[in-house]
Amino acid sequence: MSEPILRTVDLHRRFGGVAAVDGVNFAVEEGELRCIIGPNGAGKSTFFKMLCGLIHPSAGRILFRGEDIAGDERHRIARRGIAIKTQVPSVFDGLAVRENIRLSAARVQAAGVVDSAVTDVLARIGMVEHAHRLVGQLAHGQRQWVEIGMLLAAEPALVLLDEPTAGMTKDEVVRTAALIREMNTRHAVIVVEHDMQFIRMIARTVTVFHQGRILVEDSMDAILKNAQVRDVYLGKRSDAHA
Repeated sequence: MSEPILRTVDLHRRFGGVAAVDGVNFAVEEGELRCIIGPNGAGKSTFFKMLCGLIHPSAGRILFRGEDIAGDERHRIARRGIAIKTQVPSVFDGLAVRENIRLSAARVQAAGVVDSAVTDVLARIGMVEHAHRLVGQLAHGQRQWVEIGMLLAAEPALVLLDEPTAGMTKDEVVRTAALIREMNTRHAVIVVEHDMQFIRMIARTVTVFHQGRILVEDSMDAILKNAQVRDVYLGKRSDAHA
């Protein structure tokens, strides 16, 4: 069996006496789309921040294609081929859409292919008609898509998305779901979300966090039928921690 693209081994993160992440063993295969869900305080956001290098583990390993990246800073993680999108868009509002994407493409592409790479990304994110508009003039959802385009232009092996539909309209959510499914044809993707309706649009395998641990991993259909998951989201006490 091939090595997972990303794997965590007995990952812990403590804040004082509180175990926000408590011994998580997690793996995502090359080309996989994985969704991570859980109620508030479940540990999923802390786990995501450790994958991104925003905070460092108290113990354990994070392996990207077999190499331990636990403790690496965010820029070093990005250079390894992991693209990261947090909830707040990181874009250049004073530049046009095309120039935002060009800046990202130029970091990894040969000069002779940058233009074609940018055109390809604009088509993928559905922003060809807006290519020459300033990003600061765009709607919230469009700005999010520009940032996703910047990630894709860097040709990552793995894309990490933290609540990518936060603040979007229903139509924008539907379009973002389609974009993520298309993204997954070329990249492995991990999505952290709390919106179950959105997760149902994109999910194949779902990992449910609860009390800093993985409660269950299964298909979306199985997750929706799982009594423990329902209890966790309704605030009842789970049998796994009784």
